[in-house]
Amino acid sequence: MSIHWFPGHMATARREIRNVMPSVDLVIEVLDARIPFSSENPLVAELRGTKPCIQILNKSDLADPKVTAEWLACIATTPGVRAFPHNMHQSGLRDIVMGQARGLVSQVRARPLVAMILGIPNVGKSTLINKLSGRSIAKTANKPAVTQHQQRVQAGTDLVLLDTPGFLWPRLTPEACGYRLAVTGAISDRVVDYGDLAAFAARFLSKRYPGPLAAFYALKELPAEPSELVEAIGRRRGFLGKGGVVDQQRSAERLIHDLREGRFGPISLETPQDCGVGPTS
Repeated sequence: MSIHWFPGHMATARREIRNVMPSVDLVIEVLDARIPFSSENPLVAELRGTKPCIQILNKSDLADPKVTAEWLACIATTPGVRAFPHNMHQSGLRDIVMGQARGLVSQVRARPLVAMILGIPNVGKSTLINKLSGRSIAKTANKPAVTQHQQRVQAGTDLVLLDTPGFLWPRLTPEACGYRLAVTGAISDRVVDYGDLAAFAARFLSKRYPGPLAAFYALKELPAEPSELVEAIGRRRGFLGKGGVVDQQRSAERLIHDLREGRFGPISLETPQDCGVGPTS
């Protein structure tokens, strides 16, 4: 199954961003640290042109730190782009952003720096804006498509933030990219099949993180097939119907939600090598 989600407000957001971009000094692109490649919207590079960019690898506490270090080394080779990991439990975000910005936007300014916040749905943009401004301004929720209009936020005397709706791109390729976005919650659950997502997640986790997966569900060994793993999870969690038949839907949903909530420990769903980027590509 190919996964796509591009509702009308996303197309509108792209047009509005293009119109406002000339007045922007800096782009702050928020990525999901678990999927830096899949959560990097290819349209952002096109829209920002030569504007300097800070990439924040958000939710870094949910990502494998070794893999995150590989991604940071990879991003460091991109001209005009700086990156750092962040999670909601950390402080000092504003100081880091302004320090990075001073190194990227070199000219002296008699006005506040104007930074546009971009990123895919449900990546944490609004929460970051609230942290940068020091107050609750942007609406937040643990689901995609909450912000649907641009907002201008005064974040002190030296910084203005433009909050934009999270938007994807019309065709999510390669296919694994769409699955990674859906598994992490960037795509509305209304347009995905949990059984299909669970099969993808089970296959990946069994290969890359078998120990944490087996330990969390108290399984002595992992079944060979994704469908068997989903069934084993259902039995362990007591998702049983008539005649002891496992409720596959509940089991699939449980696996996906456990992954999203970081129940298996820090997990990264892609490496630079997986995505064909970095020194070994």
